[in-house]
Amino acid sequence: MSETTTAPPLAWSRAFPATAAQVREARRFLAQILDGRPAADDVILCLSELVTNATVHSRSRQPGGIFTVRTEIRDGCIRVEVEDQGGPWTVPTPGDEQHGHGLHIISQLARTWGITGDSDIGWTVWFEADGL
Repeated sequence: MSETTTAPPLAWSRAFPATAAQVREARRFLAQILDGRPAADDVILCLSELVTNATVHSRSRQPGGIFTVRTEIRDGCIRVEVEDQGGPWTVPTPGDEQHGHGLHIISQLARTWGITGDSDIGWTVWFEADGL
């Protein structure tokens, strides 16, 4: 009888101060993990949208606020999560030229994505992508 074993996922996690400058640092963090893999550009763009949302739209933007990036790679798939410190979730209004494009970009580039949490404990927005 043959047993199939699956390797445990590779996982990383890092908290960042929720400032505009740290969006770039979060991209660098993920770029080092992906190290030029085929889907790296799309995955980094998706991450950039999520961390920007955390620094602009959540309670994380308040003094001392943070966001956390968690990444897991398993079987050629990557899952990226960005956790913020909560706050009201607002759906962008049609015609708003300044906001609302980030989640649309993610929906086009990622295999799947979603949101968990609530305004009190914090939101975790995640996506999964293939091609690693």
